[in-house]
Amino acid sequence: MRVYLLLIWTWTRAAARYPASFTLMTIGGCVAAGLDVAVIWIIFHNTTTLGGFDLPEVMFLYGSAGLSFSVADLLFGNADRISQHIKAGTFDGMLIRPVGTFVQVAADRFTPHRAGRALQAAVVLAVALARLDVPATRAWMIPVMVVSGIVISTSIWALGGAAQFLLTDAPEVANAFTYGGATLTQYPLSVYGADLVRGVTYVLPLAFVNWQPGLFVLDRDDPLGLPYWLRFLSPAAAAALALVAVYAWRSGVRRYRSTGS
Repeated sequence: MRVYLLLIWTWTRAAARYPASFTLMTIGGCVAAGLDVAVIWIIFHNTTTLGGFDLPEVMFLYGSAGLSFSVADLLFGNADRISQHIKAGTFDGMLIRPVGTFVQVAADRFTPHRAGRALQAAVVLAVALARLDVPATRAWMIPVMVVSGIVISTSIWALGGAAQFLLTDAPEVANAFTYGGATLTQYPLSVYGADLVRGVTYVLPLAFVNWQPGLFVLDRDDPLGLPYWLRFLSPAAAAALALVAVYAWRSGVRRYRSTGS
């Protein structure tokens, strides 16, 4: 962790050398992310509910999912660039350094301006919570779900990176689960088909980023009638997926063969 923090601090200092560019890129990230909120506002301009949830509730789901994903993307999203290192042969150098390869890949060319997306999601979440007035007996779940969501999103980044040891042209395949998963969780899962919801609950646990714990925070019944106890399993789902991701990444590194570049 100490080495990782030193690496990202180095890249942050490099970005700070160009303050105007850094500021504009950060603002640009906020504005780009704000377009997603604009879409939700347009939807609610024509309807009062989405999948049975009103505007503050949808904003809560959007903000919590967006915050988890954007923090994971900021800190570890560069894992999807592993194929570039494999093709260029620069991954060989990472193997001989006394630091984990995942840490090196995640910190490589760290881009702090992506914090703008996390800031935007945090603001949306705060505004939604102010309108919802969640009682303390349920509010304790909010930090739990955000941290669990960060772990789940990071694990998906790692799994996508691990797949690139076998399929070096697979970044877009990985993006279908990373960015695609982030878009999916921005909305109530009740708008999707039952089979898809079961898949992201029992197979790829995206439902535990914000949906299942969010139902507890909002004190809402599960539209699909899934078991009530699932709402408390976000930490367990995050830990299980993290273990799978660690195993997959290490397996990919063990099977890595240098390009000879």
